[in-house]
Amino acid sequence: MPSSLTPHHLRDYTLSFIDQISPQIFMPYVLFYPRDADSDLNSFADRQDWIKKSLSEALALFYPLAGRVKDNSFIECNDEGVHYVEAKVNCTLSKFLEDPNPSEKIKFLPHDLDDDNELPLAVQVSVLNCGGIVIGLAFAHEVMDGSSFFLFLSSWAAIARSGSNIPTPVYESAIIFPPENGPTYNPGRGTGKEKISIQRFVFDSSAIARLKAEYSSDSSSIKYPSPTRVEALSAFIFSRLVAATHPEANPNKSYIVPVRDAIRKVDINYVKSHREGGANFTFQLDMERLMKREMVTLCFASLCRFPIYEADFGWGKPVCTGSARLLFKNLVTFFDTKAGNGIEVWINLEEEDMAKFEVDKELLAYVSSAKISID
Repeated sequence: MPSSLTPHHLRDYTLSFIDQISPQIFMPYVLFYPRDADSDLNSFADRQDWIKKSLSEALALFYPLAGRVKDNSFIECNDEGVHYVEAKVNCTLSKFLEDPNPSEKIKFLPHDLDDDNELPLAVQVSVLNCGGIVIGLAFAHEVMDGSSFFLFLSSWAAIARSGSNIPTPVYESAIIFPPENGPTYNPGRGTGKEKISIQRFVFDSSAIARLKAEYSSDSSSIKYPSPTRVEALSAFIFSRLVAATHPEANPNKSYIVPVRDAIRKVDINYVKSHREGGANFTFQLDMERLMKREMVTLCFASLCRFPIYEADFGWGKPVCTGSARLLFKNLVTFFDTKAGNGIEVWINLEEEDMAKFEVDKELLAYVSSAKISID
């Protein structure tokens, strides 16, 4: 529960239009911490108490997270608190990090990601045989996106660490993007039931540099002749997936989309047009086709440049972080490696497609075997 009660005038937190059309799923995030012999909080009980106390204080700032989501339209900020679990895992950190399979991280989460409940946030704190600690979180995507989640995580860690320089939230999303009062697209809770294979691929800095050079151009007609790391890697993965799963496709055909320009167009006027005009109806039709599997997409998400390794609760920064197994097909997620110069890629494909993709020789020529150290 939050350390202080939410004022009565803040008891209903309205979800924005962006929140309303977001997938109603729980997003996972897991942080791995080794045993720190130099920390004053070395016992599991001490760390548990510290985590719970600081979480309670963080929830007073992020008060909607201690409430309950109602009808995909608002959060009842009733201070009921988050679902909190303590667990012991018969495994050492070093053993787990030998092969940090995304599917294995699911055991560190407080509940199944397909659960249909009103919780904005749930937390599980696990102790390992070696004394290491794992913090697993599941948060409702319609309540927090990546930016707001890492703001919450940074604030929680700052409270635990020192109680000063605490980042604070601004609750203006429903003002900037007013909610839809009439019928709108309801994405529904949960994920698909296909047989999904999830694999982790690591691209080091030299591989990414080679890909950036390969996709660069000297042509004056190209607006952005030098791609970013994420752009180059996205183009490469897309091309290898097409080559592996659709060998009949024309290898000389190019699909060029000005992604940076498209992103810049997503401003308040763009969202307003979707909320009030015919664009919203078109969006709903496209999303319904997607959910009915009538339209095939490959979705890319990037957490690169987010502070994924910065959450220090008082016993050092995590040695490994990341998402866990999501049952979405055709999903590609990018994370910075701990050194910051490489990219770790998690790819969700149907089992048949993954069997072809993961043995693609051109793909494997760029993939490195990155082991994670707990030092």
